[in-house]
Amino acid sequence: MSIETKDITVEKVKTSKIDQVDFDNLTFGSVFTDHMLVCTYKNGAWEMPKIAPYQPIVLDPSSKIFHYGQSIFEGMKAYKDKNDDVFLFRPLENFKRFNISADRMCIPQIPQEYFMDGLTTLLNIDKDFIPTKDGSSLYIRPFMFASGNGFHASPANEYKFIIACAPSGAYFSGKVKVLIEERYSRSANGGVGYAKTGGNYAGQFYPTQLAVEKGYNQVIWTDDTNHEFIEEAGAMNIFIRINDTLLTGPTSDRILDGITRKSILDIAKDQGIKTEVRKITVKEVVEAAKDGSLKEMFGTGTAAVISPISGFGYRDTDYELPELENSYGQSLKKIITDIQYNKSEDKFGWRFKVEK
Repeated sequence: MSIETKDITVEKVKTSKIDQVDFDNLTFGSVFTDHMLVCTYKNGAWEMPKIAPYQPIVLDPSSKIFHYGQSIFEGMKAYKDKNDDVFLFRPLENFKRFNISADRMCIPQIPQEYFMDGLTTLLNIDKDFIPTKDGSSLYIRPFMFASGNGFHASPANEYKFIIACAPSGAYFSGKVKVLIEERYSRSANGGVGYAKTGGNYAGQFYPTQLAVEKGYNQVIWTDDTNHEFIEEAGAMNIFIRINDTLLTGPTSDRILDGITRKSILDIAKDQGIKTEVRKITVKEVVEAAKDGSLKEMFGTGTAAVISPISGFGYRDTDYELPELENSYGQSLKKIITDIQYNKSEDKFGWRFKVEK
């Protein structure tokens, strides 16, 4: 089902809003480009993608997204180098995961050509919105939702696939203090934890709010059965360094197959860092904190790449992590971002140039 750029209908804005964008003071995900990609699934097939001015979406009150939550999304970034060339980072991994999420939420898959050709067309049109300030990028949000109408509890017969973009500055979350959660669960075996669906994130807000009220920034999620194993950190995958070994949990029904997570594992191995992908118990992390062998904890994800954790709370006790001059987290983040911004060799073949 191949398409060409000429097959995509393009309606450009009459007047660009780029002059209103303060590229020196960009907050994450709050300023948007001139255009968006829209594609409709109707009568059992995807219609041809369209590029349209960024605008509100009009939906009937009975649209099933409002009632049964059929929605998925991805998070990606576009980077511009010193030669004004534009790059994506492992975009086919996002595309594959997008359709994995679609299957789990009983949403029709989007063809690769629609996803990739539509995205590259959109990026070429809104290329000037990609920031060039160090650490900044264009955040890309592909998403899909049930637009078909009806109150009956069943999958919709119509869907919308949209890609919207937001120029964003460097994402500095600072070091965060987290609380190991023992009551609430992010997901369960056989559930939708591995899918990027809106309900997964909505369900995190309340437990996280409770943790914030206790003085923490975020929650570390544990398994839904006995809360015995470390699983994720907020909306990010988690890595834990005990002595010189970097640990992360295996992906499952409950844990998202993070693209940054996979990349960090490959880079760490290439750098000679010992890694282990296995279940990590809360008990061993607490004991490592007590005996000093716990060196680092950090979350990984598209927005922040790596978010260092300064300490954690567990059963009314706080544990602080040491300040390291040459942490794994810092060195791994530099390597991955240098690849993303075309500042270094890409021996892994992850960088994807957006052709003009």
